[in-house]
Amino acid sequence: MLSSARSAVASAGFGRRAASTIALKYSNAVYKAALSKSPQVLNKVQTDLNAIASVLKSTPELDGFVHNPSLTTKDRETGLSVLYQQAEGSKKEPLSDITKNLFSVLSDNARLGETLGVIEGFNELVALYKGELSVIVTSASPLPKDTLSRLETTLKQSQTAQQAKTLKITNKVNPSILGGIVVDFGEKSIDLSVSSRVNKLNSLLQQSV
Repeated sequence: MLSSARSAVASAGFGRRAASTIALKYSNAVYKAALSKSPQVLNKVQTDLNAIASVLKSTPELDGFVHNPSLTTKDRETGLSVLYQQAEGSKKEPLSDITKNLFSVLSDNARLGETLGVIEGFNELVALYKGELSVIVTSASPLPKDTLSRLETTLKQSQTAQQAKTLKITNKVNPSILGGIVVDFGEKSIDLSVSSRVNKLNSLLQQSV
């Protein structure tokens, strides 16, 4: 598996990840608004958004709320209030005005369903600003630390990684890929998953019938 990743990195055979242009528009807007205030405000907004992402991923009811386009304006306001309270946590540290303004605009434009994409895009912009390269390694089960360490060594040899100050690797688990790995590397991707190979095989079989 690692030898395949090494060959892919060396040949720069990346494919761009599909991204929602709508989500990225909001990502750029909130990033510019926060950075125009100060780097400290940028960090605060990032903390806010990551807290919100964590709440949505751990609370099915709120995740369902942001993905329900049929809610009335009053229902959306009530739902956002609950989301803010959950994101603020036990410390009750208020969310920044920029964060709340973002969600007001998303709500008014019926784009709350884009929330996680907006946050992902925002984090990528912040990482670029800080000279960080975020690498998401998706596997069917958690990867051992030594495997991640060897993969990190391989990725550091790429031209993209060498231009970054730091390399941050996160291992995400998705059983649906069956086996192998998918490496999201900046705006690019290396798909070495078993599911990808199965899909290619099915496509070839269909073409031959």
